[in-house]
Amino acid sequence: MSSLGEEAKDWIISIVVAVVLAFLIRQFIVELYIVDGPSMRPTLQSQERLVVNKFIYSLRAPEKGEILVFKYPRDQSRDFIKRVIATPGDTIEIKDGRVYVNDQMQSEDYILEKTRSEYPKATVPDGTVFVMGDNRNNSEDSRFADVGFVPYSLIKGKAMLVFWPFSQFKTLP
Repeated sequence: MSSLGEEAKDWIISIVVAVVLAFLIRQFIVELYIVDGPSMRPTLQSQERLVVNKFIYSLRAPEKGEILVFKYPRDQSRDFIKRVIATPGDTIEIKDGRVYVNDQMQSEDYILEKTRSEYPKATVPDGTVFVMGDNRNNSEDSRFADVGFVPYSLIKGKAMLVFWPFSQFKTLP
């Protein structure tokens, strides 16, 4: 009977360790997200599943071109996914359908059409990033007051790869 009790104890310990590890990994290292909406097309499609690295920004700041998940500033129960266009100290401007960072027109081969809106020249404040969706004309992003410059404190992590549907499996910049 004691061997049955020992085996049950081993199973319980194994299950508890697995649950604790899963919690820690999800809480601090990686999390899975579902893309909801067209704002990142063509790079990401609605309903694709992503792996998001939650740990990387505790080691370094977000960089231009990275795709990140952040809490929507107006309703922090919602998450947004956008691309970092400018980082602290950069100037950002949108004119004539083109994006300029530090007065340099950006080559953005990941967008399908020119940006229809304008954005006056502004400097990205410390501790924030300027983000935009790849589907510029159908994206609520830093150009709008309800999003604005995204504080580091609202950033949840960096989108690392698309894992579903499997036919669309790819790593992200």
